[in-house]
Amino acid sequence: MRTDEPGGSERKPSAMNKLGRNDPCWCGSGKKYKKCHMLRDQRGRLSAFMKPPLRAPVRTAEEIEGMRRAGRFNGELMDVVRQEIRAGISSADIDRLVDTYTRDHGHVPATFGYRGFPKSCCVSVNEVVCHGIPSPDVILKEGDIVNVDLTTIVDGFYGDQSETFMIGEVSDEARQLVLDTARATLIGIDAVRVGATTNVIGKAIEAFAHARGYGVVREYTGHGIGREFHENYSIFHFDTPEAERVEIVPGMTFTVEPMLNLGTWRTDLDPDGWTVRTSDRKLSAQFEHTILVTRDGVEILTLTPSQREAGKRLIVDGVEFD
Repeated sequence: MRTDEPGGSERKPSAMNKLGRNDPCWCGSGKKYKKCHMLRDQRGRLSAFMKPPLRAPVRTAEEIEGMRRAGRFNGELMDVVRQEIRAGISSADIDRLVDTYTRDHGHVPATFGYRGFPKSCCVSVNEVVCHGIPSPDVILKEGDIVNVDLTTIVDGFYGDQSETFMIGEVSDEARQLVLDTARATLIGIDAVRVGATTNVIGKAIEAFAHARGYGVVREYTGHGIGREFHENYSIFHFDTPEAERVEIVPGMTFTVEPMLNLGTWRTDLDPDGWTVRTSDRKLSAQFEHTILVTRDGVEILTLTPSQREAGKRLIVDGVEFD
């Protein structure tokens, strides 16, 4: 489950910084920028810079070991799901597997009961962006892409990750979307560096995604994570002044979890209050990892060797990511 706290129903892309007064507004209204979002954008940028910097929680050595255990188990759980996911099973079957495996190992599925969420994981199929509620009525079929989002509490610490699976033979555009979303996640992680702000993550992801024509979801973000599911700051996957408030320091743990859409970045929320869909009902994909910032770079706490074999080790523009 994402930070998955809505960051607002409408977040502007970084392209607004380049718009002229008489250019068409970024929102697609057809109006000139000066007659639409220009004043609100200017007020938003000013208010973001006027806010005080946020101090992210920094883990002790003991807490880091706790986060490693949580991440390790969460990765193991994703590997179990990978072995079972296929056409013909329901999203409820996936949820039962996650709940049983987690509890049999003495841990807690974090999403169960979280703010009223009724299941032990999120399963989001095709145009569902995130927070899909597992159901016996949702049967996976050949050609689907399916995101499974897992969060586990291990001895009081949270591990969080998601992966989008391709069911059988999928369309070329679906396959490319899934691979590029995995790449975008690793590009965002690779951008992390001590002394920068978390905006380097969003800038890197947005540049990669926009160059390939994808919409980057703005309402749902990554987040600080530790002894709490969602800590006091968000990890944005697009360029925004708000992300300049958080400096990256050793000992931080947070998630990077971009959601890329084949069409618009805009989303709709179902009447159930959880399920998020692309507004144009085109495909969406997501990957997520929990990471630890170290003095030397980044440690991905939820990455397992089998995940590398499944495609997490990718080459982007000649650069190899682990």
